[in-house]
Amino acid sequence: MPETLLDIVRREGVGQLGAYFRPGAYTGQWFETFAGGGDRADTRDRIVVDDLYAVEALNVQVPFAVGTELLDGRLGRDVSARLRQLPTVAELGADGTDALVADGGPADQAWQLLVDRNKRTGVGWVIAGKLLARKRPRLIPVYDSIVRCQLGAPKRVWLTLHDQLAANDGELRAALAEVRAIVGVDDKVSVLRVLDIVLWRRHEKAHRRTDPAACPRLRCVRL
Repeated sequence: MPETLLDIVRREGVGQLGAYFRPGAYTGQWFETFAGGGDRADTRDRIVVDDLYAVEALNVQVPFAVGTELLDGRLGRDVSARLRQLPTVAELGADGTDALVADGGPADQAWQLLVDRNKRTGVGWVIAGKLLARKRPRLIPVYDSIVRCQLGAPKRVWLTLHDQLAANDGELRAALAEVRAIVGVDDKVSVLRVLDIVLWRRHEKAHRRTDPAACPRLRCVRL
């Protein structure tokens, strides 16, 4: 029977997060903190070289043509305009943040700009999400095919996670923060990222061993 996110975090959170942040275990443990983070005051509203390099810690690479457009082109200016509408303190699950990640909202607009395949500079949905998660780690989740499989591939994952994190006066957010504190991870690693790590770690091996379309754990989380 599918488990809830809260069940999983309470039972597996400390072990999964601790394993991820064991020294030398995963390059992704530097994603949030590299060069001071993507949401630091001097670069929070624009994509910079540090961000392009940081996403490589999560095993993706921004194509060179996209990178140049983000650093010094129209694409970068357009994405920056949307980032300026997304406060760095906005946290998924908090009051009012659902409007920021709703269809047609500033986060969605930025994501659409990045994945627009009609442009020479379009990138896939995984890279687009990781770039935005680097810039707004409290608001935008790191999301790939493994985590999507764990969650049952919801159509509007940002809003779905917002509802989960807001439920019962933020009970899930509190549980994630507790796991982070127990493991001793830098609080620059958001609770949203803690959730991603727990879900990714518990499913990564099983997902890679099988055809993703037939993955036996497709709906192992109840949302």
